[in-house]
Amino acid sequence: MSTDAALTPIRLSPLEQLRYGREILQWESRSLADVAERLGAGFCDAVELLYECRGAAIVCGMGKAGLIGQKIMATLASTGTRSHFLHPAEALHGDLGRIHPQDVVLILSQSGETEEVLRLLPPLAQLAVPIIAVTCRAESTLGRAAAATIDLGPLEEAGRLGLAPSTSTTAMLAVGDALALVVSRMRNFSREDFARFHPAGNLGRKLSKVEDHSRPLAQCRVAPESKTVREVFVSLSVPGRRTGAIMLVDQGGRLSGIFTDSDLARLFEGRRESDLDRPIREVMTPRPVTVPLGSMMTDAVAIMAQRRISELPVVDAQGKPAGLIDVTDVVGLLPADAAEGETETLPVKSSLGAGGPPRPACRVFREPEEGQPT
Repeated sequence: MSTDAALTPIRLSPLEQLRYGREILQWESRSLADVAERLGAGFCDAVELLYECRGAAIVCGMGKAGLIGQKIMATLASTGTRSHFLHPAEALHGDLGRIHPQDVVLILSQSGETEEVLRLLPPLAQLAVPIIAVTCRAESTLGRAAAATIDLGPLEEAGRLGLAPSTSTTAMLAVGDALALVVSRMRNFSREDFARFHPAGNLGRKLSKVEDHSRPLAQCRVAPESKTVREVFVSLSVPGRRTGAIMLVDQGGRLSGIFTDSDLARLFEGRRESDLDRPIREVMTPRPVTVPLGSMMTDAVAIMAQRRISELPVVDAQGKPAGLIDVTDVVGLLPADAAEGETETLPVKSSLGAGGPPRPACRVFREPEEGQPT
Protein backbone atom coordinates (compact mmCIF):
# COMPACT_ATOMS: atom_id res chain seq x y z
CA MET A 1 0.00 0.00 0.00
CA SER A 2 1.37 3.39 -0.97
CA THR A 3 1.97 6.10 1.58
CA ASP A 4 -0.68 8.30 -0.05
CA ALA A 5 -3.26 5.54 0.19
CA ALA A 6 -2.55 5.10 3.90
CA LEU A 7 -3.22 8.78 4.69
CA THR A 8 -6.63 9.77 5.95
CA PRO A 9 -7.25 13.43 5.07
CA ILE A 10 -8.74 15.70 7.71
CA ARG A 11 -10.94 18.55 6.52
CA LEU A 12 -10.62 21.70 8.63
CA SER A 13 -13.19 24.45 8.49
CA PRO A 14 -11.96 27.98 7.69
CA LEU A 15 -12.33 28.83 11.38
CA GLU A 16 -10.24 25.82 12.41
CA GLN A 17 -7.62 26.64 9.76
CA LEU A 18 -7.26 30.16 11.12
CA ARG A 19 -7.14 28.99 14.71
CA TYR A 20 -4.45 26.38 13.98
CA GLY A 21 -2.43 28.82 11.85
CA ARG A 22 -2.53 31.42 14.62
CA GLU A 23 -1.48 28.84 17.20
CA ILE A 24 1.63 28.05 15.14
CA LEU A 25 2.55 31.70 14.71
CA GLN A 26 1.99 32.40 18.40
CA TRP A 27 4.02 29.32 19.33
CA GLU A 28 6.97 30.49 17.25
CA SER A 29 6.57 34.07 18.48
CA ARG A 30 6.82 32.96 22.12
CA SER A 31 9.86 30.85 21.29
CA LEU A 32 11.55 33.85 19.65
CA ALA A 33 10.91 35.90 22.77
CA ASP A 34 12.56 33.16 24.84
CA VAL A 35 15.58 33.09 22.51
CA ALA A 36 15.89 36.89 22.79
CA GLU A 37 15.97 36.61 26.58
CA ARG A 38 18.66 33.91 26.41
CA LEU A 39 21.06 35.91 24.23
CA GLY A 40 24.25 36.44 26.13
CA ALA A 41 28.02 36.55 25.89
CA GLY A 42 28.09 34.01 23.05
CA PHE A 43 26.17 36.43 20.84
CA CYS A 44 28.60 39.26 21.65
CA ASP A 45 31.56 36.97 20.89
CA ALA A 46 30.01 36.13 17.52
CA VAL A 47 29.41 39.80 16.74
CA GLU A 48 33.05 40.63 17.51
CA LEU A 49 34.32 37.79 15.30
CA LEU A 50 32.23 39.03 12.37
CA TYR A 51 33.11 42.68 12.98
CA GLU A 52 36.85 41.96 13.16
CA CYS A 53 36.80 39.52 10.24
CA ARG A 54 39.12 40.63 7.43
CA GLY A 55 38.01 37.85 5.12
CA ALA A 56 34.48 36.58 4.51
CA ALA A 57 31.76 35.01 6.61
CA ILE A 58 31.32 31.43 5.40
CA VAL A 59 27.82 30.22 6.31
CA CYS A 60 27.24 26.49 6.59
CA GLY A 61 24.29 24.19 7.32
CA MET A 62 22.56 20.99 6.18
CA GLY A 63 18.96 20.54 5.10
CA LYS A 64 16.53 23.17 6.35
CA ALA A 65 19.30 24.80 8.39
CA GLY A 66 21.27 25.13 5.16
CA LEU A 67 18.38 26.92 3.46
CA ILE A 68 18.17 29.31 6.40
CA GLY A 69 21.95 29.74 6.15
CA GLN A 70 21.64 30.86 2.54
CA LYS A 71 19.24 33.60 3.57
CA ILE A 72 21.54 34.68 6.42
CA MET A 73 24.44 34.75 3.98
CA ALA A 74 22.44 37.02 1.66
CA THR A 75 21.51 39.34 4.54
CA LEU A 76 25.12 39.60 5.66
CA ALA A 77 26.25 40.37 2.11
CA SER A 78 23.63 43.08 1.60
CA THR A 79 24.43 44.81 4.88
CA GLY A 80 28.16 45.16 4.54
CA THR A 81 29.65 41.78 5.56
CA ARG A 82 31.22 39.85 2.68
CA SER A 83 29.81 36.34 2.86
CA HIS A 84 29.39 33.04 1.00
CA PHE A 85 27.45 29.84 1.56
CA LEU A 86 29.28 26.51 1.83
CA HIS A 87 27.39 23.21 1.65
CA PRO A 88 28.92 20.83 4.23
CA ALA A 89 28.84 17.81 1.93
CA GLU A 90 30.36 19.71 -0.99
CA ALA A 91 32.99 21.14 1.35
CA LEU A 92 34.29 17.61 1.97
CA HIS A 93 34.69 17.10 -1.76
CA GLY A 94 36.92 20.03 -2.60
CA ASP A 95 34.97 23.16 -1.65
CA LEU A 96 37.03 23.59 1.51
CA GLY A 97 39.35 25.43 -0.84
CA ARG A 98 36.93 28.36 -0.63
CA ILE A 99 37.91 28.99 2.99
CA HIS A 100 40.81 31.33 3.70
CA PRO A 101 42.67 31.84 7.00
CA GLN A 102 41.08 35.29 7.50
CA ASP A 103 37.52 33.95 7.18
CA VAL A 104 34.98 33.14 9.89
CA VAL A 105 32.73 30.08 9.56
CA LEU A 106 29.14 30.37 10.81
CA ILE A 107 27.57 26.90 11.24
CA LEU A 108 23.87 26.25 11.87
CA SER A 109 22.77 22.97 13.43
CA GLN A 110 19.78 22.44 15.70
CA SER A 111 21.29 19.38 17.41
CA GLY A 112 24.94 20.32 17.05
CA GLU A 113 25.55 16.70 16.04
CA THR A 114 24.74 16.76 12.31
CA GLU A 115 27.03 14.17 10.70
CA GLU A 116 28.17 16.24 7.71
CA VAL A 117 28.85 19.19 10.01
CA LEU A 118 30.91 17.14 12.47
CA ARG A 119 33.08 15.81 9.64
CA LEU A 120 33.94 19.43 8.83
CA LEU A 121 35.32 20.22 12.28
CA PRO A 122 38.80 18.57 11.95
CA PRO A 123 39.60 20.23 8.58
CA LEU A 124 38.42 23.60 9.94
CA ALA A 125 40.65 23.15 12.97
CA GLN A 126 43.59 22.52 10.66
CA LEU A 127 42.78 25.71 8.75
CA ALA A 128 42.64 27.54 12.10
CA VAL A 129 39.52 29.52 11.19
CA PRO A 130 37.20 30.52 14.05
CA ILE A 131 33.76 28.90 14.16
CA ILE A 132 30.50 30.53 15.22
CA ALA A 133 27.92 27.92 16.17
CA VAL A 134 24.18 28.52 16.25
CA THR A 135 22.62 25.53 17.96
CA CYS A 136 20.00 24.48 20.50
CA ARG A 137 22.60 22.53 22.47
CA ALA A 138 25.63 24.49 23.64
CA GLU A 139 27.22 21.30 25.04
CA SER A 140 27.02 19.50 21.70
CA THR A 141 30.12 18.57 19.72
CA LEU A 142 29.66 21.61 17.50
CA GLY A 143 29.04 23.92 20.44
CA ARG A 144 32.21 22.80 22.21
CA ALA A 145 34.33 23.17 19.06
CA ALA A 146 33.19 26.74 18.33
CA ALA A 147 35.00 29.91 19.29
CA ALA A 148 31.59 31.52 19.86
CA THR A 149 28.38 29.59 20.53
CA ILE A 150 24.94 31.14 20.34
CA ASP A 151 22.75 28.87 22.46
CA LEU A 152 19.14 28.91 21.25
CA GLY A 153 18.15 26.73 24.18
CA PRO A 154 15.48 24.02 24.17
CA LEU A 155 12.99 24.65 21.40
CA GLU A 156 9.93 22.59 20.54
CA GLU A 157 9.00 22.50 16.88
CA ALA A 158 5.55 23.86 16.06
CA GLY A 159 2.61 21.79 14.87
CA ARG A 160 0.72 18.74 16.10
CA LEU A 161 3.64 16.36 15.50
CA GLY A 162 6.39 18.73 16.56
CA LEU A 163 8.81 17.17 14.08
CA ALA A 164 9.21 19.44 11.05
CA PRO A 165 11.92 22.10 11.48
CA SER A 166 9.88 25.22 12.17
CA THR A 167 10.51 26.89 15.50
CA SER A 168 14.22 26.06 15.35
CA THR A 169 14.70 27.40 11.82
CA THR A 170 12.69 30.52 12.66
CA ALA A 171 15.00 31.12 15.62
CA MET A 172 18.10 30.58 13.46
CA LEU A 173 16.82 33.04 10.89
CA ALA A 174 16.05 35.69 13.49
CA VAL A 175 19.43 35.28 15.20
CA GLY A 176 21.13 35.53 11.81
CA ASP A 177 19.28 38.79 11.14
CA ALA A 178 20.33 40.07 14.56
CA LEU A 179 23.99 39.24 13.89
CA ALA A 180 23.97 40.87 10.46
CA LEU A 181 22.21 44.05 11.58
CA VAL A 182 24.22 44.55 14.77
CA VAL A 183 27.49 44.20 12.83
CA SER A 184 26.11 46.49 10.13
CA ARG A 185 25.30 49.14 12.72
CA MET A 186 28.78 48.85 14.24
CA ARG A 187 30.24 49.45 10.78
CA ASN A 188 28.03 52.53 10.42
CA PHE A 189 26.57 51.03 7.24
CA SER A 190 24.51 53.79 5.61
CA ARG A 191 21.60 54.08 3.19
CA GLU A 192 24.12 55.05 0.53
CA ASP A 193 26.11 51.88 1.21
CA PHE A 194 22.93 49.82 1.05
CA ALA A 195 22.01 51.44 -2.27
CA ARG A 196 25.30 50.34 -3.86
CA PHE A 197 24.37 46.72 -3.22
CA HIS A 198 20.75 47.08 -4.43
CA PRO A 199 20.90 48.87 -7.81
CA ALA A 200 17.98 46.98 -9.39
CA GLY A 201 14.24 46.81 -8.88
CA ASN A 202 11.92 49.11 -6.99
CA LEU A 203 14.20 49.18 -3.96
CA GLY A 204 17.16 50.10 -6.11
CA ARG A 205 15.28 53.02 -7.66
CA LYS A 206 14.28 54.34 -4.25
CA LEU A 207 17.84 54.18 -2.94
CA SER A 208 19.50 55.57 -6.05
CA LYS A 209 20.52 59.18 -6.71
CA VAL A 210 18.23 61.73 -8.30
CA GLU A 211 20.54 62.15 -11.29
CA ASP A 212 20.00 58.48 -12.13
CA HIS A 213 16.30 59.12 -12.86
CA SER A 214 15.83 62.81 -13.60
CA ARG A 215 15.30 64.06 -17.14
CA PRO A 216 18.68 65.26 -18.44
CA LEU A 217 18.96 68.98 -19.10
CA ALA A 218 18.93 68.38 -22.87
CA GLN A 219 15.38 67.02 -22.52
CA CYS A 220 14.13 69.82 -20.27
CA ARG A 221 12.57 73.14 -21.20
CA VAL A 222 14.75 75.96 -19.86
CA ALA A 223 14.28 79.64 -20.73
CA PRO A 224 15.43 83.10 -19.57
CA GLU A 225 12.98 84.71 -17.16
CA SER A 226 13.13 87.92 -19.21
CA LYS A 227 11.36 86.40 -22.24
CA THR A 228 7.62 86.73 -22.69
CA VAL A 229 5.32 83.75 -22.18
CA ARG A 230 4.57 83.68 -25.90
CA GLU A 231 8.27 83.75 -26.84
CA VAL A 232 9.05 80.93 -24.46
CA PHE A 233 6.37 78.61 -25.80
CA VAL A 234 6.99 79.47 -29.45
CA SER A 235 10.76 79.00 -29.29
CA LEU A 236 11.11 76.06 -26.88
CA SER A 237 11.16 72.61 -28.39
CA VAL A 238 13.01 69.65 -26.92
CA PRO A 239 13.40 66.05 -28.11
CA GLY A 240 11.56 63.19 -26.46
CA ARG A 241 8.48 63.26 -24.26
CA ARG A 242 7.83 66.79 -23.05
CA THR A 243 7.67 67.57 -19.35
CA GLY A 244 4.88 69.69 -17.93
CA ALA A 245 7.14 72.45 -16.66
CA ILE A 246 9.53 75.13 -17.89
CA MET A 247 12.46 76.06 -15.68
CA LEU A 248 13.24 79.79 -15.75
CA VAL A 249 16.75 81.11 -15.14
CA ASP A 250 18.19 84.54 -14.30
CA GLN A 251 21.07 86.27 -16.07
CA GLY A 252 23.58 84.10 -14.20
CA GLY A 253 21.87 80.90 -15.34
CA ARG A 254 20.54 80.11 -11.86
CA LEU A 255 17.06 78.72 -11.41
CA SER A 256 14.72 81.57 -10.48
CA GLY A 257 11.28 80.13 -11.12
CA ILE A 258 9.09 77.55 -12.78
CA PHE A 259 6.11 77.80 -15.12
CA THR A 260 3.86 74.84 -15.80
CA ASP A 261 1.38 73.90 -18.47
CA SER A 262 -1.27 74.33 -15.80
CA ASP A 263 -0.13 77.92 -15.28
CA LEU A 264 -0.62 78.53 -18.99
CA ALA A 265 -4.08 76.98 -18.91
CA ARG A 266 -5.00 79.24 -16.01
CA LEU A 267 -4.10 82.33 -18.03
CA PHE A 268 -6.52 81.25 -20.72
CA GLU A 269 -9.20 80.35 -18.20
CA GLY A 270 -8.92 83.84 -16.70
CA ARG A 271 -9.02 85.42 -20.18
CA ARG A 272 -5.61 86.95 -19.48
CA GLU A 273 -4.33 86.70 -23.05
CA SER A 274 -2.49 90.01 -22.62
CA ASP A 275 -0.20 88.34 -20.07
CA LEU A 276 1.18 86.17 -22.87
CA ASP A 277 3.21 89.15 -24.04
CA ARG A 278 4.56 90.06 -20.61
CA PRO A 279 7.84 88.74 -19.16
CA ILE A 280 7.28 85.22 -17.91
CA ARG A 281 8.88 86.11 -14.57
CA GLU A 282 5.73 88.08 -13.75
CA VAL A 283 3.53 84.98 -13.87
CA MET A 284 6.00 82.23 -12.93
CA THR A 285 6.27 80.65 -9.48
CA PRO A 286 9.44 82.15 -7.99
CA ARG A 287 11.89 80.32 -5.74
CA PRO A 288 10.55 76.82 -6.42
CA VAL A 289 11.38 73.87 -4.23
CA THR A 290 14.41 72.03 -5.63
CA VAL A 291 16.57 69.03 -4.86
CA PRO A 292 20.38 69.14 -5.21
CA LEU A 293 22.45 66.75 -7.28
CA GLY A 294 23.53 63.73 -5.25
CA SER A 295 20.31 63.56 -3.23
CA MET A 296 18.70 60.19 -2.55
CA MET A 297 15.72 59.34 -4.70
CA THR A 298 13.74 58.52 -1.54
CA ASP A 299 14.13 62.13 -0.40
CA ALA A 300 12.99 63.48 -3.77
CA VAL A 301 9.95 61.19 -3.83
CA ALA A 302 9.05 62.23 -0.28
CA ILE A 303 9.17 65.91 -1.29
CA MET A 304 6.92 65.30 -4.30
CA ALA A 305 4.43 63.35 -2.18
CA GLN A 306 4.36 65.86 0.67
CA ARG A 307 4.11 68.94 -1.56
CA ARG A 308 1.72 67.28 -4.01
CA ILE A 309 3.81 68.41 -6.95
CA SER A 310 4.36 66.93 -10.39
CA GLU A 311 7.76 68.35 -11.30
CA LEU A 312 10.86 68.75 -9.14
CA PRO A 313 13.91 70.60 -10.53
CA VAL A 314 17.36 69.18 -9.84
CA VAL A 315 20.03 71.85 -9.35
CA ASP A 316 23.81 71.85 -9.06
CA ALA A 317 25.92 73.46 -6.33
CA GLN A 318 25.55 76.90 -8.00
CA GLY A 319 21.77 76.63 -8.14
CA LYS A 320 21.73 76.07 -11.89
CA PRO A 321 19.26 73.57 -13.42
CA ALA A 322 20.78 70.11 -13.90
CA GLY A 323 17.63 68.14 -14.69
CA LEU A 324 14.00 67.62 -13.77
CA ILE A 325 12.13 64.82 -12.03
CA ASP A 326 8.71 64.30 -13.57
CA VAL A 327 6.00 62.51 -11.59
CA THR A 328 5.30 60.20 -14.54
CA ASP A 329 8.81 58.82 -14.19
CA VAL A 330 8.52 58.05 -10.48
CA VAL A 331 4.82 57.38 -9.90
CA GLY A 332 5.63 53.80 -8.88
CA LEU A 333 7.83 55.09 -6.07
CA LEU A 334 5.25 57.39 -4.51
CA PRO A 335 3.62 56.34 -1.22
CA ALA A 336 0.33 54.55 -1.74
CA ASP A 337 -1.72 57.34 -0.18
CA ALA A 338 -0.17 59.86 -2.57
CA ALA A 339 -0.52 57.67 -5.65
CA GLU A 340 -4.00 56.31 -4.99
CA GLY A 341 -7.25 58.11 -4.60
CA GLU A 342 -5.96 61.56 -3.71
CA THR A 343 -5.58 63.15 -7.12
CA GLU A 344 -9.06 64.67 -6.82
CA THR A 345 -7.72 67.20 -4.29
CA LEU A 346 -4.46 68.00 -6.05
CA PRO A 347 -4.18 71.57 -7.27
CA VAL A 348 -3.95 72.17 -10.97
CA LYS A 349 -1.01 74.44 -10.24
CA SER A 350 1.85 71.96 -10.08
CA SER A 351 4.41 74.69 -9.47
CA LEU A 352 6.69 74.07 -6.54
CA GLY A 353 6.27 77.29 -4.63
CA ALA A 354 3.33 78.42 -2.54
CA GLY A 355 0.24 78.14 -4.71
CA GLY A 356 -3.32 79.26 -4.36
CA PRO A 357 -6.23 77.25 -2.99
CA PRO A 358 -6.65 73.67 -4.24
CA ARG A 359 -8.43 73.29 -7.53
CA PRO A 360 -9.75 70.18 -9.28
CA ALA A 361 -7.00 68.01 -10.70
CA CYS A 362 -8.76 67.44 -14.01
CA ARG A 363 -10.87 69.54 -16.33
CA VAL A 364 -13.45 67.56 -18.27
CA PHE A 365 -15.07 68.97 -21.39
CA ARG A 366 -18.21 67.30 -22.71
CA GLU A 367 -19.97 67.94 -25.98
CA PRO A 368 -23.53 69.22 -25.42
CA GLU A 369 -26.30 66.73 -25.88
CA GLU A 370 -28.67 67.14 -28.80
CA GLY A 371 -31.10 69.99 -28.22
CA GLN A 372 -28.96 71.72 -25.57
CA PRO A 373 -27.33 75.09 -26.20
CA THR A 374 -23.61 75.01 -26.98
